[in-house]
Amino acid sequence: MKMILINASPRKNGNTAQLLKSAQKGALEAGAETEYVDLFDLTFTGCRSCLACKRKGMKRCHCYWKDDLSPLLDRIFEADALVIGCPVYFGDITASLQALLERLQFCCMSYDDYSNYFTGHVKTGVILTMNAPESMYEAWYREAFTKRLRGLGYLNGGTQILPSCDTLQVDDYSKYNMGSFNESHKKRVHQTEFPRDLEKAYSFGKQLVSE
Repeated sequence: MKMILINASPRKNGNTAQLLKSAQKGALEAGAETEYVDLFDLTFTGCRSCLACKRKGMKRCHCYWKDDLSPLLDRIFEADALVIGCPVYFGDITASLQALLERLQFCCMSYDDYSNYFTGHVKTGVILTMNAPESMYEAWYREAFTKRLRGLGYLNGGTQILPSCDTLQVDDYSKYNMGSFNESHKKRVHQTEFPRDLEKAYSFGKQLVSE
């Protein structure tokens, strides 16, 4: 069992990374081989619509653009499981994750009949971190992100989402113009709820391997 974990946050040690590493620990203890990737370390763009992947006689499910993302996409298609950690910015995924999804979907999709070239099976999990409270996630975000991440359906393994809500953004709010946030509330949630989210992420990673 090979699992790839992708941190789609610019912070290498922030909430998203901590949850992702907890999921990695669960996967390792379940017997998986894992690869952890910080997406912001890579140099790449979104799909350039060069159409090389659509040329007759070319290998399918392979991006031919020469940058850091193409070999990662190859490894995703060869994996058994994929876990992506991503913060929510302006109610959406990060631009870097959007670029990855563009590239992944485009080289899978047939322009003959819009079917899926990929015949493998990669189980997929997404860990979302956000400033929004859980009530907002349930009311606004749950359905929206289920639709937003539907492109992962090209991996044929189903996509599970694990939210981590009301996260702590900084250690000392007094250093920033962030008056709309209640620091004591944020720290209280971080102390009581975030450890539970870490446990959920651990079980999340273990479950994807064990299923």
